[in-house]
Amino acid sequence: MGPYIRGDANGVASLTPMNDDQPGNGNGKKTWTEKLSQAFSSQPRSREELILILESACEADILDFDVKAMMQGALEVSETQVRDAMIPRSQMVVVHADSPLEEFLPRIVESGHSRFPVIGEDKDEVVGILLAKDLLPHVAPGGPPIDLSAIIRPAVVIPESKRLNVLLRDFRVSRNHMAIVVDEYGGVSGLITIEDVLEEIVGEIDDEFDAEEEALIQQIGENRFVVQALTPIDEFNDAFESDFSDDDYGTIGGLLLAQFGRVPEYGDSMILGDRFEFRVVKANNRRIIALEMNVLG
Repeated sequence: MGPYIRGDANGVASLTPMNDDQPGNGNGKKTWTEKLSQAFSSQPRSREELILILESACEADILDFDVKAMMQGALEVSETQVRDAMIPRSQMVVVHADSPLEEFLPRIVESGHSRFPVIGEDKDEVVGILLAKDLLPHVAPGGPPIDLSAIIRPAVVIPESKRLNVLLRDFRVSRNHMAIVVDEYGGVSGLITIEDVLEEIVGEIDDEFDAEEEALIQQIGENRFVVQALTPIDEFNDAFESDFSDDDYGTIGGLLLAQFGRVPEYGDSMILGDRFEFRVVKANNRRIIALEMNVLG
């Protein structure tokens, strides 16, 4: 016998014992869908009340935490604007339309992305979107010379104020995975991908540069490491026998942010303590997230 959620005449959710002999799947036990329908037996009168019911359902083991988080994320997407989830202009990895292949290919490989805005004179002039897979015939031995104008796709342009749920629907209908975001004056303010929208619902989708619970420092080669910006300075000192002070800053990211004097962009680098060369491999418009580090000498 377990609890279920019901609402009183005022729509307030409460827990009530559930008898095993109530209607169910034939063996006296409630199915997951029956439990969920009981949780919503009293119609919520506001979004906030619905969230409270979801939280109560989670506490009563009707929903697990991950399901509740996704349902709440789906609700929030309908009220979230593109500007709140986009990759800012300063963090965009772009390809210049007049650049030769040998110039931009290393950055494409290094970034690990699959789509890149192709720009003219500056980032406000987006002439199209380059898919990394479209480069494969041109990088193979004996492949044809590349003409970017012939292989780039049209760029989808959207305003900052667009709602994420509307954008997700548009992505599904058009089968596009990236859109260029512009401000009220028509200038490019960033970009957004379908992954960015989905992360608002299901949470962070990890890649090789995302922090792991117990892997703040990962070795990726000889004297090469990926260091999460949230790595405490004392842990960094222990790992590399360095002596950076943690009096003013508690993390490596905080220390580097102070040295840069601004939020750095993707690819920005700095040498600290003559031994450590850091390069930003992931950041947003507020903070550094991950760094690649070379131990010099």
